[in-house]
Amino acid sequence: MLLHEKLAPYRLLLASQSPRRRELIAGTGIPFELAPRYDCQERYPTTLPADEVPAYLSRLKSEAYPAPLAEGEILLTADTVVILADEVLGKPTDRDDALAMLGRLSGNRHRVITGVTLRSATHTHTFAACSEVCFRSLTPEEIAYYVDHYRPYDKAGAYGIQEWIGYIGIERIEGSFYNVMGLPIQLLYVELEKFINA
Repeated sequence: MLLHEKLAPYRLLLASQSPRRRELIAGTGIPFELAPRYDCQERYPTTLPADEVPAYLSRLKSEAYPAPLAEGEILLTADTVVILADEVLGKPTDRDDALAMLGRLSGNRHRVITGVTLRSATHTHTFAACSEVCFRSLTPEEIAYYVDHYRPYDKAGAYGIQEWIGYIGIERIEGSFYNVMGLPIQLLYVELEKFINA
């Protein structure tokens, strides 16, 4: 039996406003619904190692969900961060911040880690995936063109791999491409099946 058939008795709630995450889950055929919007202060301890931040934030988002989960409901939360030299690069605050982030990523290798939390009324499971991304050296004109035409202010590290800058700037990736988009969909598929069988 395929996973989407096994999930028939369940209600998967995606707590994310990311159109990329919606697209990736939809591509698997897994049925899901969008959870209602709610607020969560995405803060983490400054002493937390950078690699652990995404999992921490995905759990934080899960715990902030304001309604108790009913039997059969599974809440899915996720958080993606870009890490350059052990520093977390979040979403840029403005144009200058986006230009500066991309200037730092240019010609360098960085990690993209997505933390994912699955939670039901009875148990919680958190996992993470890491991909390494190598950018060629970008010109200031290329960086400015991308920021001004694609306005990547909702993206960690100020870029979307599936956009123009990914086409022209990324030399290679080690790990999941979809993880860099915002959700390690193959790993989610495997972990979701384990979760409902637990």
